[in-house]
Amino acid sequence: MAETTNGDAFVAFERVQKSYDGETLVVKDLNLAMPKGEFLTMLGPSGSGKTTCLMMLAGFETATHGEIKLAGKPINNIPPHKRGIGMVFQNYALFPHMTVAENLAFPLEVRGMGKSAREEKIKNALDMVQMGSFGGRRPAQLSGGQQQRIALARALVFEPELVLMDEPLGALDKQLRETLQFEITNLAHELGITVVYVTHDQTEALTMSDRVAVFDDGRIQQLAAPDVLYEAPENSFVAQFIGENNTFEGTVKEIRGETCIVELDGGEVIDAKPVNVGGVGERTKVSIRPERVEYNKDRLQEGAHTLKAEVLEFIYMGDIFRTRLRVAGRDDFVIKTRNAPDQVRLEPGSQIEIGWLPEDCRALDA
Repeated sequence: MAETTNGDAFVAFERVQKSYDGETLVVKDLNLAMPKGEFLTMLGPSGSGKTTCLMMLAGFETATHGEIKLAGKPINNIPPHKRGIGMVFQNYALFPHMTVAENLAFPLEVRGMGKSAREEKIKNALDMVQMGSFGGRRPAQLSGGQQQRIALARALVFEPELVLMDEPLGALDKQLRETLQFEITNLAHELGITVVYVTHDQTEALTMSDRVAVFDDGRIQQLAAPDVLYEAPENSFVAQFIGENNTFEGTVKEIRGETCIVELDGGEVIDAKPVNVGGVGERTKVSIRPERVEYNKDRLQEGAHTLKAEVLEFIYMGDIFRTRLRVAGRDDFVIKTRNAPDQVRLEPGSQIEIGWLPEDCRALDA
């Protein structure tokens, strides 16, 4: 997706900061521009600032500094109910004393909509989330997944252009969560709505989003499409936070254009792609994804970098084998290989040679 400038953004944070005590910033100088119709996920550990950003956009928190704009207009001083934003929370936030239909009618009544128009919108919204026959039930008569579908329908019933979702699937079991991830993404794209989604679940972020903003310590560490985040992390935090990753620590010995030579703390010397390193003599963390490492000699590509390894653990996981190795003095090096008929099964204790292409190995900040 092309870079969005603040001028043509539907949602824009401009130098936004947030402090609760006047001293510590939980959001630091945030700049973010989103086009209309984008599904953007704010991903990060607890306390990284992602939920605070969502709450400032919703109007439940006020920015200490900077400006938040919606469709080009500043909204800092507009109360939440006048922003026209749909919200979905983890705890559903349905009114227990109302039926499903009454829950959906509420945001329409607040907007002064007539009865017949309300009924049509409620029917459409319930059909959208496959809950058409549940209008007469109360929330307590529904399962968790059904309640979350109703919460989603209520957020969509007044046809907002922007919907904010805060960990909406956190309370559901794995299978149901995966089903709803798929349904929410499809609905968002079908309706053309803009979604800001907050989660700490990286798989959810990667499978649902057009772009992901990875937060840590009140800042966006990287903002990119899911495949770019995974394949090309810009710093060691993103590399560690997104997916599984093998890390070596070492010192930069030489930099030659697109390659740098790193001496690992275990003594071995490897080639890596310099992504975020200082000069020669500086410390670095070298990162390599488990699925980029090969141990079948006949599958090693020309130019592959090889190291000796000892097999510590070989785990059958159905579709993949997960092997833990001792490499360059570390006992936590993992490789993942497809369960294919010609894939060699490794015995713990055996000595092998592993290899990868230098461009798959990224030298990052220490």
